[in-house]
Amino acid sequence: MPHRQETIAVRGGYKPEEHNGSITVPIYQTNAYQFRDIEHARNLFDLKEFGHIYTRITNPTTAVLEERLCLLEGGVHAVVTSSGHFAEFAAISVIAGAGDEIVSSSRLYGGSVNLFTYFLGNLGVKVNIVDQYDLAAVENAINEKTKALFIETISNPSCDIADLEAWSAIAKKHRLPLIVDSTQATPLLCRPKDFGADIVIHSLTKYIGGHANSMGGVVIDLGTFDWAGSGRFPSFTEPNPSYHGIVFAEAFGAAAFGVKVRVEALRDAGGCLSPQNSFYILQGIETLHLRIKAHSENALALALFLRAHEKVEWVNYPALPDSPNKARADKYLKGYGSGVLSFGVKGGLDAAVTVIEALKIANHVANFADVRTLVTHPASTSHRQLTSEGRKAAGSPDELIRVSVGIEHIEDIKEDFAQALAQI
Repeated sequence: MPHRQETIAVRGGYKPEEHNGSITVPIYQTNAYQFRDIEHARNLFDLKEFGHIYTRITNPTTAVLEERLCLLEGGVHAVVTSSGHFAEFAAISVIAGAGDEIVSSSRLYGGSVNLFTYFLGNLGVKVNIVDQYDLAAVENAINEKTKALFIETISNPSCDIADLEAWSAIAKKHRLPLIVDSTQATPLLCRPKDFGADIVIHSLTKYIGGHANSMGGVVIDLGTFDWAGSGRFPSFTEPNPSYHGIVFAEAFGAAAFGVKVRVEALRDAGGCLSPQNSFYILQGIETLHLRIKAHSENALALALFLRAHEKVEWVNYPALPDSPNKARADKYLKGYGSGVLSFGVKGGLDAAVTVIEALKIANHVANFADVRTLVTHPASTSHRQLTSEGRKAAGSPDELIRVSVGIEHIEDIKEDFAQALAQI
């Protein structure tokens, strides 16, 4: 009998009897694993048999984390990485090379814009960034060089919710995979597979880990894309010279993409997660179903408080009753809005600086999705490398304050913002 999400979060992917009866997942703090014999080693290196070779590629602690995340998202193969940023790079690197293109929403984390525009651009991969609500523009950006579509479930920091089904329809029409960064939603609020996604990415540093003690990312192959039938991916259908001519689509079927991420991107670029961090993130997952609802409830309460404040110009939070994103929050997020909101104060940039520097409970950091309430000024941090016009296109004007609402008592959070706003 398949288990529900809450049970998977606590127990998924782990059997104590396979680990000397340990009720908690052990930390396998090792870099290598003994082979049974030469034939065993050959089979592992030829991908004829799966097992542990080197912790850069697999690790028993990390394997439990991967299986748990795979179960939560309904995937067929998950690859945990050193960060969410590396997960983005790994996912794109195995399907796009020099001369290829990706189509992405403009409502993105600033670091993703830099990765797409500069780093991938220097490698010869062009990312066409378009307005996610202009579906005609999305389709017009697709050509014979396009390898994937990319969106965030909830954009950071503008808190816009993508129309997953509309993007999926376009992707399917052109026989392209849809990659969804679902970090803010987590699988407890939204499973992108249910709305047509093919690949899911998370920064495990955020809600899934949840305690600001570990970096991590994951790429999850949902097993829904036909790499052989698309006609756009010869690296999946032609012999691979780095593995003695293996054809990934034939050898691994629905899991071909996930395996390719592991044995190419992770093997060759080396962005692996330490087993210690895998352990910490597993601890975080166990309470994810409790925390994400508490974050969402506190965020809605703070959004309502800020919207009614005389010194606040505007508030973006998808679960607000009159938010333009409310219908999509109901459809894709079970009516919740997750724990991040953004707002602008009257007085613009200078007033925003005053508020951030006057807060006493909320920490001013370049992170979000911690159990603590955190604030960031994206124009000074995550989106600083963008032009003013680029920040506006990403939904992050200069006066925007991003708030990652924690799970402290909501009245304490509201009182902190009240005293900070009073300093304007």
